[in-house]
Amino acid sequence: MAKRGKNYQEAVKLVDRTKLYSPQEAVEIARHTAHAKFDETVELHLRMGVDPRNASQQVRGVALLPHGLGKKVRVVVFAQGEAVRTAESAGADYVGGDDLVKKIEGGWVDFEVAVATPDMMGKVGKLGKILGRRGLMPNPKSGTVVPADDLPRVIEDARKGRVEFRLDRTAIIHLPLGKASFESDKLMDNLTAAVEAVVKAKPTGVKGQYVKTATLATTMGPGIKLDLKPTLELTAG
Repeated sequence: MAKRGKNYQEAVKLVDRTKLYSPQEAVEIARHTAHAKFDETVELHLRMGVDPRNASQQVRGVALLPHGLGKKVRVVVFAQGEAVRTAESAGADYVGGDDLVKKIEGGWVDFEVAVATPDMMGKVGKLGKILGRRGLMPNPKSGTVVPADDLPRVIEDARKGRVEFRLDRTAIIHLPLGKASFESDKLMDNLTAAVEAVVKAKPTGVKGQYVKTATLATTMGPGIKLDLKPTLELTAG
């Protein structure tokens, strides 16, 4: 294993690996463990008590982070007819039909969120291999396949900090919460929104402990273990 750098070793000293931290403590420590030359992302990692091989226990959803992620979110919309004008008026970065499909087939994926109207999914479906592996495929379950009338709301949500999450094959959910340069109270608000979204996404068939462990970390920093009880009790109020 490669030896960690000096800055990382200094960051590790700020974290007691045997301790479970309150959300407030963890957020404050995470901000101070960020040591890279770029503005690191603060991330939430949840180990779930579900079986990722069981279709009825899949966990996925959307978290609307009130303070966003600290970066510009580029939105593309697959639409035709009047829906094109609706999406453009709502501020989508790129709107198109067959032309947009061909552009992406050619290798262009310079965006963070893709939205589609239902009548476009027959054409968008052929992009599954390209968009699916990047987590960009429009999907009704994640709220990115919507009628034209809903496009302004979905585009606005994406701009504000719309984050999709889903269980991976190791039963872990990874969620970005914002930048280490954010003020602590803003990161706390985003953490609250993320936890609430995951709790609400609990499948009805799941028995036993839903969330087993929660860890906070920056892009290049050490993991900070969260005390589950106060973490799961977070509320937007």
